[in-house]
Amino acid sequence: MSDRTTTRRRSLAALFAAFCLFAAARPVQAQGFISPFIGYNFGGDAGCPEITNCEDKRTDYGVSFGALGSIVGFEAELGYTKNFFGETSTQTSNVLTFMGNFMFAPKIGPVQPYGLAGLGLIRTSVEGLGTTSDQNQFGWDLGGGLMVFFGEHIGVRGDVHYYHAFQVLEFLNLPALGLGGKKLDYGRAAVGVVFKF
Repeated sequence: MSDRTTTRRRSLAALFAAFCLFAAARPVQAQGFISPFIGYNFGGDAGCPEITNCEDKRTDYGVSFGALGSIVGFEAELGYTKNFFGETSTQTSNVLTFMGNFMFAPKIGPVQPYGLAGLGLIRTSVEGLGTTSDQNQFGWDLGGGLMVFFGEHIGVRGDVHYYHAFQVLEFLNLPALGLGGKKLDYGRAAVGVVFKF
């Protein structure tokens, strides 16, 4: 084994050990949180073409939970929208998302702005004309917002997320809905309460 290979392996081992120590030290400083939220969808495939001046808002609600440090954090988020594609006498639909997000969230006193990105599941369900079609797709999300804390354990947050599926929707039994052949994407604006523990 050459000296260069040995040196490279030792460097990688040292880097890995340093990463493990850093990763082990972070959770001690982090605080767990849970955050119920409510919002509405806009843009893309949502009924609202823009974030403002929209009358056809579909309520999106859910909860996120995770841990926040002084600079970074992570969260798992579950969201649900009923009648995402609109409601008629012959059609109902919903979209369920479950995302795991990395958060860059520097704490500045009681204020904590954040940006996030993650991967997860987007489940679309459409029922119409006596047929139900469910689609599970992998997707990603990207967003940002602001948290403001009024004490050590409670605060409020507001954010905007963008969701995009990797796969194309295929509603083979419901061609009249015109949803096939597209990758689901939309935005969400939401507000919520944050409880730290």
